Amino acid sequence: MTANSENSEFEARARRVLDIEARAIAALIPRVGSDFAAACRICLSCQGRVVVTGMGKSGHIAGKIAATLASTGTPAFFVHPGEASHGDLGMITPKDLVIAISNSGETAEIITLLPLLKRLGVPLITMTGNRASTLGRVATAILDTGVSEEACPLNLAPTASTTAALAMGDALAVALLENRGFTREDFALAHPGGTLGRRLLLRVADLMHTDDELPRVSVSAPLREGLMEMSRKGLGMTAIIDTDGRLAGVFTDGDLRRALDRGLDIHATAMREIMTANCRTVAPDDLAAEAVRVLEQNKITALLVAGPDRELLGALHIHDLLRAGVM
Repeated sequence: MTANSENSEFEARARRVLDIEARAIAALIPRVGSDFAAACRICLSCQGRVVVTGMGKSGHIAGKIAATLASTGTPAFFVHPGEASHGDLGMITPKDLVIAISNSGETAEIITLLPLLKRLGVPLITMTGNRASTLGRVATAILDTGVSEEACPLNLAPTASTTAALAMGDALAVALLENRGFTREDFALAHPGGTLGRRLLLRVADLMHTDDELPRVSVSAPLREGLMEMSRKGLGMTAIIDTDGRLAGVFTDGDLRRALDRGLDIHATAMREIMTANCRTVAPDDLAAEAVRVLEQNKITALLVAGPDRELLGALHIHDLLRAGVM
Protein backbone atom coordinates (compact mmCIF):
# COMPACT_ATOMS: atom_id res chain seq x y z
CA MET A 1 0.00 0.00 0.00
CA THR A 2 1.39 3.40 -0.97
CA ALA A 3 1.56 6.34 1.40
CA ASN A 4 -1.04 8.21 -0.65
CA SER A 5 -3.54 5.35 -0.59
CA GLU A 6 -2.98 4.88 3.14
CA ASN A 7 -3.59 8.60 3.70
CA SER A 8 -6.80 8.36 1.71
CA GLU A 9 -8.01 5.52 3.92
CA PHE A 10 -7.26 7.49 7.08
CA GLU A 11 -9.21 10.46 5.71
CA ALA A 12 -12.15 8.30 4.63
CA ARG A 13 -12.36 6.67 8.08
CA ALA A 14 -12.30 10.05 9.80
CA ARG A 15 -15.08 11.38 7.53
CA ARG A 16 -17.15 8.28 8.26
CA VAL A 17 -16.82 8.78 12.01
CA LEU A 18 -17.72 12.47 11.80
CA ASP A 19 -20.69 11.72 9.56
CA ILE A 20 -22.05 9.08 11.96
CA GLU A 21 -21.64 11.35 14.97
CA ALA A 22 -23.15 14.34 13.16
CA ARG A 23 -26.20 12.25 12.27
CA ALA A 24 -26.43 11.03 15.86
CA ILE A 25 -26.66 14.63 17.10
CA ALA A 26 -29.11 15.62 14.37
CA ALA A 27 -31.36 12.72 15.39
CA LEU A 28 -31.71 14.23 18.87
CA ILE A 29 -33.51 17.33 17.63
CA PRO A 30 -36.96 15.79 17.03
CA ARG A 31 -36.75 14.05 20.43
CA VAL A 32 -36.55 17.30 22.36
CA GLY A 33 -40.05 17.67 23.73
CA SER A 34 -42.03 17.43 26.95
CA ASP A 35 -39.42 15.25 28.69
CA PHE A 36 -36.72 17.83 28.00
CA ALA A 37 -38.95 20.63 29.29
CA ALA A 38 -39.70 18.55 32.40
CA ALA A 39 -35.97 18.05 32.98
CA CYS A 40 -35.43 21.80 32.75
CA ARG A 41 -38.20 22.50 35.26
CA ILE A 42 -36.75 19.92 37.66
CA CYS A 43 -33.33 21.57 37.45
CA LEU A 44 -34.75 25.05 37.93
CA SER A 45 -36.75 23.99 40.99
CA CYS A 46 -33.78 22.21 42.58
CA GLN A 47 -32.86 23.87 45.87
CA GLY A 48 -29.60 21.99 46.16
CA ARG A 49 -27.13 20.89 43.51
CA VAL A 50 -27.25 18.81 40.37
CA VAL A 51 -25.31 15.58 40.86
CA VAL A 52 -24.21 14.02 37.57
CA THR A 53 -23.10 10.39 37.48
CA GLY A 54 -22.02 7.81 34.94
CA MET A 55 -19.69 4.86 34.61
CA GLY A 56 -16.78 4.39 32.21
CA LYS A 57 -16.94 6.60 29.12
CA SER A 58 -20.32 7.90 30.28
CA GLY A 59 -18.60 8.96 33.48
CA HIS A 60 -16.21 11.16 31.54
CA ILE A 61 -19.17 12.74 29.76
CA ALA A 62 -20.95 13.18 33.11
CA GLY A 63 -17.94 15.03 34.48
CA LYS A 64 -17.93 17.42 31.54
CA ILE A 65 -21.67 18.04 31.78
CA ALA A 66 -21.37 18.76 35.50
CA ALA A 67 -18.57 21.24 34.78
CA THR A 68 -20.61 22.95 32.06
CA LEU A 69 -23.66 23.24 34.32
CA ALA A 70 -21.57 24.64 37.17
CA SER A 71 -19.94 27.28 34.97
CA THR A 72 -23.26 28.44 33.51
CA GLY A 73 -25.28 29.11 36.63
CA THR A 74 -26.47 25.63 37.72
CA PRO A 75 -24.48 24.38 40.74
CA ALA A 76 -23.38 20.84 39.87
CA PHE A 77 -20.70 18.23 40.52
CA PHE A 78 -19.77 14.73 39.40
CA VAL A 79 -20.04 11.65 41.61
CA HIS A 80 -18.51 8.34 40.55
CA PRO A 81 -21.25 5.69 40.95
CA GLY A 82 -18.77 3.05 42.11
CA GLU A 83 -17.46 5.33 44.85
CA ALA A 84 -20.98 6.48 45.74
CA SER A 85 -21.94 3.04 46.99
CA HIS A 86 -18.84 3.05 49.19
CA GLY A 87 -19.47 6.27 51.07
CA ASP A 88 -19.62 9.08 48.51
CA LEU A 89 -23.41 8.88 48.45
CA GLY A 90 -23.19 11.05 51.56
CA MET A 91 -22.42 13.91 49.19
CA ILE A 92 -26.02 13.80 47.96
CA THR A 93 -28.72 15.52 50.03
CA PRO A 94 -32.54 15.42 49.78
CA LYS A 95 -32.47 18.89 48.19
CA ASP A 96 -30.32 17.71 45.27
CA LEU A 97 -31.22 16.00 42.01
CA VAL A 98 -29.35 13.34 40.08
CA ILE A 99 -28.65 13.10 36.36
CA ALA A 100 -27.61 9.53 35.52
CA ILE A 101 -25.99 8.79 32.16
CA SER A 102 -26.13 5.22 30.84
CA ASN A 103 -26.61 4.27 27.20
CA SER A 104 -27.99 0.85 28.14
CA GLY A 105 -29.90 2.11 31.16
CA GLU A 106 -28.70 -0.97 33.02
CA THR A 107 -25.32 0.12 34.41
CA ALA A 108 -25.00 -1.98 37.56
CA GLU A 109 -23.16 0.64 39.62
CA ILE A 110 -25.97 3.14 39.01
CA ILE A 111 -28.77 0.62 39.53
CA THR A 112 -27.29 -0.12 42.96
CA LEU A 113 -27.87 3.50 43.95
CA LEU A 114 -31.56 3.61 43.02
CA PRO A 115 -33.02 2.41 46.38
CA LEU A 116 -30.88 4.92 48.23
CA LEU A 117 -31.90 7.78 45.92
CA LYS A 118 -35.53 6.70 46.34
CA ARG A 119 -35.17 6.84 50.10
CA LEU A 120 -33.76 10.38 49.86
CA GLY A 121 -36.61 11.41 47.55
CA VAL A 122 -34.13 12.79 45.02
CA PRO A 123 -35.50 13.42 41.48
CA LEU A 124 -33.74 11.38 38.80
CA ILE A 125 -33.13 12.57 35.25
CA THR A 126 -31.80 9.81 33.02
CA MET A 127 -29.88 10.15 29.76
CA THR A 128 -30.22 6.79 28.08
CA GLY A 129 -30.67 5.08 24.75
CA ASN A 130 -33.18 2.63 26.21
CA ARG A 131 -36.39 4.11 27.58
CA ALA A 132 -37.62 0.64 28.65
CA SER A 133 -34.53 0.00 30.77
CA THR A 134 -34.41 -0.06 34.56
CA LEU A 135 -33.20 3.55 34.67
CA GLY A 136 -35.78 4.57 32.08
CA ARG A 137 -38.64 3.07 34.10
CA VAL A 138 -37.76 4.80 37.39
CA ALA A 139 -36.65 8.19 36.00
CA THR A 140 -38.54 11.35 36.82
CA ALA A 141 -37.64 12.55 33.32
CA ILE A 142 -35.92 10.76 30.43
CA LEU A 143 -33.62 12.40 27.90
CA ASP A 144 -33.42 9.99 24.97
CA THR A 145 -29.83 9.92 23.70
CA GLY A 146 -30.01 6.64 21.78
CA VAL A 147 -28.08 6.23 18.52
CA SER A 148 -28.61 3.88 15.59
CA GLU A 149 -24.93 2.94 15.47
CA GLU A 150 -21.64 3.69 17.10
CA ALA A 151 -18.83 5.23 15.05
CA CYS A 152 -16.69 2.27 16.10
CA PRO A 153 -16.71 -0.22 13.17
CA LEU A 154 -17.31 -3.02 15.68
CA ASN A 155 -20.31 -1.08 17.01
CA LEU A 156 -18.91 -1.59 20.49
CA ALA A 157 -16.79 1.35 21.71
CA PRO A 158 -18.94 4.24 23.03
CA THR A 159 -18.44 6.94 20.40
CA ALA A 160 -21.61 8.28 18.79
CA SER A 161 -23.57 7.52 21.97
CA THR A 162 -21.22 9.54 24.18
CA THR A 163 -21.21 12.37 21.65
CA ALA A 164 -25.03 12.40 21.72
CA ALA A 165 -25.07 12.47 25.53
CA LEU A 166 -22.55 15.31 25.57
CA ALA A 167 -24.61 17.33 23.10
CA MET A 168 -27.81 16.73 25.10
CA GLY A 169 -26.00 17.90 28.23
CA ASP A 170 -24.95 21.08 26.45
CA ALA A 171 -28.55 21.62 25.30
CA LEU A 172 -29.76 21.29 28.90
CA ALA A 173 -27.09 23.61 30.28
CA VAL A 174 -27.74 26.33 27.70
CA ALA A 175 -31.53 26.11 28.08
CA LEU A 176 -31.10 26.62 31.84
CA LEU A 177 -28.57 29.41 31.29
CA GLU A 178 -30.97 31.38 29.13
CA ASN A 179 -33.91 30.81 31.47
CA ARG A 180 -31.88 32.11 34.42
CA GLY A 181 -30.84 35.23 32.51
CA PHE A 182 -27.20 34.26 33.02
CA THR A 183 -24.91 37.01 31.70
CA ARG A 184 -21.36 37.31 30.40
CA GLU A 185 -20.43 38.91 33.73
CA ASP A 186 -21.90 35.95 35.63
CA PHE A 187 -19.83 33.63 33.45
CA ALA A 188 -16.70 35.63 34.15
CA LEU A 189 -17.26 35.39 37.91
CA ALA A 190 -17.04 31.60 37.55
CA HIS A 191 -13.87 31.92 35.43
CA PRO A 192 -11.77 34.61 37.18
CA GLY A 193 -8.50 32.94 36.25
CA GLY A 194 -9.23 32.59 32.54
CA THR A 195 -8.79 35.02 29.69
CA LEU A 196 -12.54 35.57 29.45
CA GLY A 197 -12.74 36.35 33.15
CA ARG A 198 -9.99 38.91 32.85
CA ARG A 199 -11.64 40.48 29.82
CA LEU A 200 -14.99 40.76 31.56
CA LEU A 201 -14.01 41.57 35.12
CA LEU A 202 -11.09 43.97 34.78
CA ARG A 203 -11.97 47.66 34.59
CA VAL A 204 -9.85 50.50 33.28
CA ALA A 205 -9.46 51.75 36.85
CA ASP A 206 -7.76 48.46 37.77
CA LEU A 207 -4.96 49.03 35.26
CA MET A 208 -4.56 52.77 34.68
CA HIS A 209 -1.60 54.91 35.74
CA THR A 210 -2.44 57.68 38.22
CA ASP A 211 -0.83 60.35 40.38
CA ASP A 212 2.93 60.62 39.82
CA GLU A 213 2.85 57.99 37.06
CA LEU A 214 0.44 60.09 34.98
CA PRO A 215 2.15 62.28 32.34
CA ARG A 216 0.69 65.81 32.05
CA VAL A 217 1.73 69.33 31.11
CA SER A 218 -0.17 72.57 30.63
CA VAL A 219 -1.30 73.92 27.26
CA SER A 220 1.16 76.80 27.62
CA ALA A 221 4.16 74.59 28.42
CA PRO A 222 6.92 74.55 25.77
CA LEU A 223 7.40 71.48 23.61
CA ARG A 224 10.66 70.78 25.45
CA GLU A 225 8.76 70.31 28.72
CA GLY A 226 6.30 67.96 27.01
CA LEU A 227 9.14 65.84 25.64
CA MET A 228 10.74 65.59 29.07
CA GLU A 229 7.43 64.53 30.65
CA MET A 230 6.91 61.84 27.99
CA SER A 231 10.43 60.56 28.63
CA ARG A 232 10.01 60.49 32.42
CA LYS A 233 6.69 58.63 32.44
CA GLY A 234 7.47 56.23 29.59
CA LEU A 235 3.96 55.92 28.13
CA GLY A 236 4.74 57.39 24.73
CA MET A 237 2.41 60.34 25.28
CA THR A 238 1.42 63.09 27.69
CA ALA A 239 -1.90 64.68 28.57
CA ILE A 240 -2.32 68.41 27.92
CA ILE A 241 -4.23 70.30 30.62
CA ASP A 242 -6.02 73.63 30.20
CA THR A 243 -6.07 76.51 32.68
CA ASP A 244 -9.07 74.96 34.49
CA GLY A 245 -7.22 71.71 34.98
CA ARG A 246 -9.32 69.84 32.41
CA LEU A 247 -8.12 67.68 29.57
CA ALA A 248 -7.44 69.78 26.47
CA GLY A 249 -5.68 67.20 24.35
CA VAL A 250 -2.86 64.71 24.06
CA PHE A 251 0.66 64.79 22.67
CA THR A 252 2.00 61.49 21.33
CA ASP A 253 5.03 60.08 19.56
CA GLY A 254 3.19 60.69 16.30
CA ASP A 255 2.66 64.36 17.16
CA LEU A 256 6.37 64.59 17.97
CA ARG A 257 7.39 63.22 14.58
CA ARG A 258 5.11 65.68 12.83
CA ALA A 259 6.52 68.58 14.91
CA LEU A 260 10.09 67.62 14.03
CA ASP A 261 9.19 67.34 10.35
CA ARG A 262 7.96 70.93 10.52
CA GLY A 263 11.23 72.07 12.12
CA LEU A 264 9.50 73.62 15.14
CA ASP A 265 11.56 75.15 17.93
CA ILE A 266 11.18 72.91 21.00
CA HIS A 267 11.81 75.89 23.29
CA ALA A 268 9.43 78.39 21.67
CA THR A 269 6.53 76.15 20.55
CA ALA A 270 3.68 75.78 23.08
CA MET A 271 1.97 72.43 23.53
CA ARG A 272 -1.40 73.90 22.47
CA GLU A 273 0.03 74.47 18.99
CA ILE A 274 0.96 70.86 18.32
CA MET A 275 -1.28 68.72 20.54
CA THR A 276 -4.13 66.56 19.28
CA ALA A 277 -7.33 68.11 20.63
CA ASN A 278 -10.55 66.13 21.22
CA CYS A 279 -8.52 63.01 21.84
CA ARG A 280 -10.06 59.60 22.46
CA THR A 281 -10.62 58.76 26.13
CA VAL A 282 -12.15 56.01 28.24
CA ALA A 283 -13.85 56.16 31.63
CA PRO A 284 -12.42 54.44 34.72
CA ASP A 285 -15.50 52.20 35.01
CA ASP A 286 -15.22 51.00 31.40
CA LEU A 287 -14.21 47.39 30.92
CA ALA A 288 -10.57 46.92 30.01
CA ALA A 289 -11.87 45.02 26.97
CA GLU A 290 -13.56 48.25 25.81
CA ALA A 291 -10.21 50.03 26.04
CA VAL A 292 -8.74 47.32 23.80
CA ARG A 293 -11.49 47.97 21.26
CA VAL A 294 -10.81 51.73 21.25
CA LEU A 295 -7.06 51.20 20.86
CA GLU A 296 -7.49 48.77 17.97
CA GLN A 297 -10.18 50.81 16.25
CA ASN A 298 -8.06 53.99 16.32
CA LYS A 299 -4.70 52.25 15.76
CA ILE A 300 -3.14 53.85 18.84
CA THR A 301 -1.12 52.45 21.73
CA ALA A 302 -2.22 54.58 24.69
CA LEU A 303 -5.37 56.20 26.06
CA LEU A 304 -6.18 58.85 28.60
CA VAL A 305 -8.81 58.19 31.24
CA ALA A 306 -11.21 61.07 31.88
CA GLY A 307 -14.31 61.80 33.92
CA PRO A 308 -17.63 63.17 32.63
CA ASP A 309 -16.37 66.77 32.79
CA ARG A 310 -13.07 65.97 31.03
CA GLU A 311 -11.17 65.85 34.32
CA LEU A 312 -7.98 63.84 33.86
CA LEU A 313 -8.01 60.65 35.97
CA GLY A 314 -5.39 58.36 34.50
CA ALA A 315 -3.59 56.88 31.51
CA LEU A 316 -3.54 53.41 30.01
CA HIS A 317 -0.95 51.85 27.68
CA ILE A 318 -1.35 48.79 25.48
CA HIS A 319 1.42 47.11 27.48
CA ASP A 320 -0.75 47.36 30.61
CA LEU A 321 -3.49 45.41 28.83
CA LEU A 322 -1.04 42.83 27.51
CA ARG A 323 0.45 42.25 30.96
CA ALA A 324 -3.05 41.79 32.40
CA GLY A 325 -3.87 39.19 29.75
CA VAL A 326 -6.80 41.19 28.38
CA MET A 327 -5.48 41.03 24.82
